[in-house]
Amino acid sequence: MNAQPQKIISVTPEEYLEFERNSGIRHEYFEGEIFAMVGARKNHNLINTNIIMELGSKLKASGSFCKVFSNDMRVKVQENGKYTYPDIAVACNKIDFEDDKLDTLLNPVVIFEILSNSTEAYDRGIKFQHYQLIPSLQEYILVSQYNSIAEVYSRGKDGSWQYTAKTEMAQVIKIKSINCELSLSDIYWDIKF
Repeated sequence: MNAQPQKIISVTPEEYLEFERNSGIRHEYFEGEIFAMVGARKNHNLINTNIIMELGSKLKASGSFCKVFSNDMRVKVQENGKYTYPDIAVACNKIDFEDDKLDTLLNPVVIFEILSNSTEAYDRGIKFQHYQLIPSLQEYILVSQYNSIAEVYSRGKDGSWQYTAKTEMAQVIKIKSINCELSLSDIYWDIKF
C-alpha cells in the first residue's frame, strides 16, 4: 500500500484511532499527521493472497502458535508512536494488542511488504527504520510485484540485520523465526509480469 500525504491538523494518537476506526479507508499515523492509504493493483493483491494462503496452511499444518494477519491489521511501533499497515504480519505465542479492540498489533515477528514503484523507497527506507524499533520483529521481507525477487532482512543476535535475496522460481526463502519456508513459485503462483 502507498501512503499519500493528506495532512490534517496535528492530532493525538487517541484522536487518530477514533477517526481510523470510523473511516472507510485505512490511514497511517506518525507525529500527529494522518496519511491516507491508496489501494493496490492486481499483482500486489494476488501476491498478498498467495503468501497468506501458503503461510497460513504451513503454520496450521506444523501446529504452530503463530497467526498470519492481512493488510487490514494495524501495527504500532511503540518506540515512536507510528501506526502503519504492513501487507502481511505474523505474530506468535502471546499476541499483544494495544487495547481491547484487538485491531492494533504490537508484537509482529515477521512483516512482509509487497513493493510497488510508489512505495519501494519508503518500504526500504524510513518504514524499515521504524519497523526495526519493534523488539519482537525478527524478519522483514520485501517482495517485488514486477519480477521474481524476494528479499529477507533477518535480525541477528547482536541486533544487526543480515540480507539475503532469492530471484529464481525454484528457490526458497527461509523464515527462521517461524520455522517456515516459502518458494518463489508459491509466492508468484499465477502472476504474470
